[in-house]
This record gives sequence, structure tokens and C-alpha cells, in this order.
Amino acid sequence: MAKIKHPDEIAFAGDYNLEHIDLISHSGVVLDLKNIVQELNIYESIYKNAVTGSIVVVDANNFVGKMEIQGLERLSLKLETPGVDPKDNLSIDASVETGNPFHVYKISDRRQLNQNLTLYTLHFASREFMRNIRTKVSQAYEGTLDDAVRNIFSDKSYLDSRKTLYYEPTGNSNKIVIPNMTPFNAINMIAQKALPEKSKGVGGVGYYFYETTKGFYFRSWDNICSNVGGERRRPIQQFYYMPAKMKDPTIEDEIGHQYKSVESYRFINNFHDVAANTALGTYGHRVITHNLFDKSYRKDDYNYHNQFGDTIHADHENEHTDRSKYPIVDSVVDYDNEKNVSDYPESRVSLQSSTKFLHDDDVGMYGIDAFQDSKKTGEKISQSNQVVHGTVLKLVVKGQSYIESGDVIEFNIRPNDTHKSILEPKDHRFAGKYIVTKIRHKVSNNEYKMVLECSKDSSFSPLARRGTKWTTEKREGSKKSLYSYRQTNYAR
Repeated sequence: MAKIKHPDEIAFAGDYNLEHIDLISHSGVVLDLKNIVQELNIYESIYKNAVTGSIVVVDANNFVGKMEIQGLERLSLKLETPGVDPKDNLSIDASVETGNPFHVYKISDRRQLNQNLTLYTLHFASREFMRNIRTKVSQAYEGTLDDAVRNIFSDKSYLDSRKTLYYEPTGNSNKIVIPNMTPFNAINMIAQKALPEKSKGVGGVGYYFYETTKGFYFRSWDNICSNVGGERRRPIQQFYYMPAKMKDPTIEDEIGHQYKSVESYRFINNFHDVAANTALGTYGHRVITHNLFDKSYRKDDYNYHNQFGDTIHADHENEHTDRSKYPIVDSVVDYDNEKNVSDYPESRVSLQSSTKFLHDDDVGMYGIDAFQDSKKTGEKISQSNQVVHGTVLKLVVKGQSYIESGDVIEFNIRPNDTHKSILEPKDHRFAGKYIVTKIRHKVSNNEYKMVLECSKDSSFSPLARRGTKWTTEKREGSKKSLYSYRQTNYAR
């Protein structure tokens, strides 16, 4: 992995700057592993509370024994794409100089390759990952939910993070009691009830709390898909797939072109697993809330197509077009010729309990009117399903240190029946904007690559509704007794 060149010069797509990978032992001994590291991996995700990683080391000098590596070491490194401005927080900086080196917590897969060569893997994570395991939160918080999160995040008795927390203010307030939970679990519990400040009655339900290589985030899906005020976010990069043998002579910046090119891609799943999404309550969901205070109950039905426009989605452009960008049409689905997939609320039925005046406030479980508890739970479950069980795409691209989880990208995929030009129309369902949900930063063989997992909960273009009328010549089924049926057959 040894490289000597000017730090601002990009020699090829996938080039990188990585001056050192310092392993700092518990006794203060520093060892640069750069020349013996076979592979470096750094993982981040909007579904994970902390950044983790691993390095595969090929050791010919018994460094494990000499440094007494046991899982209490620090790992200091700085990975960046050449030419990025260090002041703009566009690199993966885990150096001692910033105060945020990774913590080594495990050594695994140790094996002897030959008489003089040993291979093993060191696993590391951010400081907050280990801090979370070692501390518990037992405290009550009152006020807006983002206040509680910020207190847990910076409290020296709890997470005690020295990193930047980028947060979206919440619009609901409540008294939260944390019963001896880890800081991450406490914040995740609060995140489940958080509502964006801009939409107390309409909009997304629930926040994501995650760490990237640039800092921590506490934000809603709406905020991931759009800027403040609902303005659409510009994609940080546009990607497209072109076969390796296909060249475009009009391209002048070949390196920039390769950064936008996708080496390979595949769809892990797409939104059209109608059976799974129906059972999960993505389309229709009946939520029954029992109020323990006055012994009443309330029943609310979630309808995917009717409420799709209440939240912001990945292909966000404007309020008018967004309302019809759902990835499954609202056509009828059965012989009744009346109901679509969203018109069956009993596809999933949930029961939950709530109470007013739990902390002397006339609010429900979300810190707002208790009558909205059922409605908000239906919205929350559907939105989560739309992201996790929506269209999920995995891309392998050249490493770009400025991309982080939660970024918006654009994937310009064309229909597979177009072969003449790269200017052919985009696929109306699977092209468009995606949210980066997971990243694997991989450095090996003197090349930096990224494996991106991206999700979208909408289609690139509105789908035309089909006026299908399901018909059958046989209007009713028949019913036959097994006893009479057998007697008739035996008589023959």
C-alpha cells in the first residue's frame, strides 16, 4: 500500500491519500501498519449508531506479540480523495491530531500462512461505540426531544462525545424517563417518538440516529430527502452504468467520468414484493390504541395511497408531482373492482396502549394529542417499511471520501432495451434519486473503492394508473360435501 505522490494530484479514479495507519498500544508504542495492511474496511450506515471497521494485517515480525495487542489499542489514520479541502470535512479523519482515533476492540481470524508469515484481522470502532457499552443512562428529561438527545450525547457521565452532532429540531415535547439503558438505546427510544418541528400534524414519524465518518446525525427521513423548508437536495454525485468496453469519445475529463461510472450494480430487493409489504402493513394498517387513563380505545386505518403525499420521498421535486410518485399503482386488485392494495386495513392489525396525564400532561405517547397515537404509529411503521423494504440498490464505485451515509445520489439507469446511445431516456421506475443508507470504504491493492447500498421509496416518474377490470366467467365457487362426493364416485 506504499504510495509517494503530491496529495492534491489525482493519478487515477480510485486514487487516495493515506499517509499512515498508526497502531498505538496501551503502553504508548506507535507502529505504522500501512505497509503490512492487506485490506482496510470502514463501515457506516443510517441504521447503525456508530462507525466500525477492520484491517487485515500480514505480519512477518510478530507485532502482535511484541506490542501485546489485546483490544485496548488506538488506530490513527486519515483517508481522503486527493484534492479535497481539509477545512470542508470531506475526508475520513480518525487521526490523533483531531482527537478522534478509532478504538481497537478485537483481534480475530489469526492464522499461519507459512513459517514466517501470520495473517490476522483487527476490528475497530469509534470511541462512542465503546463508550456506549460501558455506560448506562438513568434519568428523566423534560422538554423537546432533541434537547434530551443532545444532553445524552454530550453528558460526561453518558456518551460524552466530542464530535459534531447535526440534529433536526423536533416539534414535540414530552417527559421521557430513561430506565438504566445504554446511551444508544436511550436515544433510539427517543428517536422512535420524534416528530419534525415543521410538521406536528402531517409528515414523517421517527428519526434516525447514526454516525458517519463526518459526525453524528439525528434527523427524520424528510430531512434526509430534502433541505430546510422542503427544498429538494442536490445529489452529491451522479452515477451511471456503462459496460467496460463501451467508450464515449465526447468525454474530455476521463478521471471525472470514471468517478461517476458504476463498476457493477444489483438490486437487493424492490418495492414490488406486494405480499411482504401487504403483511407488514406498508399499504394498509389498522392500529387500535387503548387509553389506560379513561379506558377508551381508538381505531385508525392507514392508507398508503391517500397519505403518500403527506411525507417527502427520495425522488422529491415538488408537492404536486410527488403525490403520484408511489412505486405501486392504486389500481384494483381483485374481482370486486373497487379496492386497491391500500384499501385493506386488516392486512395488519396492531394493538398498543397509551395514556394521558402520565406525567401530568394532557398528551399521548408522541407528546401530542392522544387521539393521534394510532394515526402516527401507522405512519411510522409504513414509512420505515418503505425505506427498508423499498427499492434497495447496491453499487460498486470508485472511492470518494466526501460521500457519507444519508447523502442523496442520482443513478441514471436506462431501460435494458436501449442500446444506441448514453443519451437514451432513463428508466421511469428505477432511475432517479436514491438515499445512501450504507457505505463500505475499502482500500486494497493501492485502490480505494466504495460499496454503496442505496434506498428509495418512490419512483422516478409517476406511474400511469391502469383501468384494469378483473373478470371471470365463473362468478361463484361451488361447495360440495365430501360424503356425497365420495358416495357418487364410489357408485361409479
